[in-house]
Amino acid sequence: MFYAQQKNGWFFDPKRVLEYFTNDPYVSLINAFWYTGLKDSQDQRGFRDALISLGYTVRTKILKEYYDDSSGRYSQKANLDIEIVVDMFNTVEQYDRVILFSGDGDFERAIELLRSKNTHITVVSTEGMIARELRNVTDRYIDLNDIRGTIEKVDG
Repeated sequence: MFYAQQKNGWFFDPKRVLEYFTNDPYVSLINAFWYTGLKDSQDQRGFRDALISLGYTVRTKILKEYYDDSSGRYSQKANLDIEIVVDMFNTVEQYDRVILFSGDGDFERAIELLRSKNTHITVVSTEGMIARELRNVTDRYIDLNDIRGTIEKVDG
């Protein structure tokens, strides 16, 4: 989601995201996970602590450097897809609704399996950064820009 936020030119506030998706009195938040890549084990320490205090379960992985043939440059990536899917299936008996912030088509099969268990799936992403396969398999798609006013990070 970091790249989607960069593309859009604005960043979302983790607290406002939780508030947006739990403002319905009939919705009970079971778990909120935040996945992020780190340069080293101390990277983003304050931010991670703040996420934990908001109620997020934070999962991290050290960034790996790789050569991107298409751009001809080195890039960094922490692939957390497996961690996300493991958390979805380890907690599947606890919820009936998943809100996934991603555009990655690699989640297609996991989403199909969750839907077969009568789990409602909402995917939040942005146009041009969501795989057609993922968008087609979800129950609901929300474009980040459509909810910008309620989840954007505001300084102050």
